[in-house]
Amino acid sequence: MINRGGTGPSFVIETQQLTKMFCDRKRGEVRAVDGINFRCEPGRIYGLLGANGAGKTTTLRLLATLLKPSSGTVLVAGCDAVREPEKVRARIGFLSTGTALYGRLTARETVEYFGRLHGVGEDLLPGRMREMFATLGMGEFEDRRCDKLSSGMKQKVSIARMLVHDPPVMIFDEPTVGLDVMTARSIVQFIRDCRQQGKTVIVSTHVMSEAEKLCDRIGIIDRGRLLVDGTLAELRAQNGLTDLEDIFVRVVEGRP
Repeated sequence: MINRGGTGPSFVIETQQLTKMFCDRKRGEVRAVDGINFRCEPGRIYGLLGANGAGKTTTLRLLATLLKPSSGTVLVAGCDAVREPEKVRARIGFLSTGTALYGRLTARETVEYFGRLHGVGEDLLPGRMREMFATLGMGEFEDRRCDKLSSGMKQKVSIARMLVHDPPVMIFDEPTVGLDVMTARSIVQFIRDCRQQGKTVIVSTHVMSEAEKLCDRIGIIDRGRLLVDGTLAELRAQNGLTDLEDIFVRVVEGRP
């Protein structure tokens, strides 16, 4: 549970019976997220694995306060996502696959705009932007308009704008989808660097090799339910398998 003492939270993200229901004309009531419980620790990467449509993105959007749960609770850095959404938003950076950039702004203008939107002081913002651009290798295109950038460049701009306010919690939804190998590798390394800085990171993906390289703890989700949750070593021991893809298939196909 969240420790509300002076030493900070032992779990930076915690959900309890998190549920989100939608109404579909053909299917009726759909439980996109169905009673999910999981916890994320500071300085750790939690991987949420699942096929397309499994509920990964809906879960992350609930954490990021973009959706309101039908029932259950979400705590992020000690703040309730329903009762204190503004406090949660100030503490997270959220990279969504569906987030577009305004094409007429340059990469620099985009990040600067979001820095000011988050209240980053004018004395801090230039230095923070220089640091991020150097870390992400954005120097060659920081003054180019976003509609002239490649997919990989746009992804880096999106990452820069999500962390310009230096949030303690980072949420990545399919961060390498559609990217070339070199760009994907640089983003994976950046996510590792976030862990080294003590940030709490949650990553959704269906790329098993990516999860094996990155994640300290893994949850497998299917049809809105979290089927298993554990370290890679624990999942291997529980299933008698070493390959994460084999473990994933066994867990998903083995559900009732």
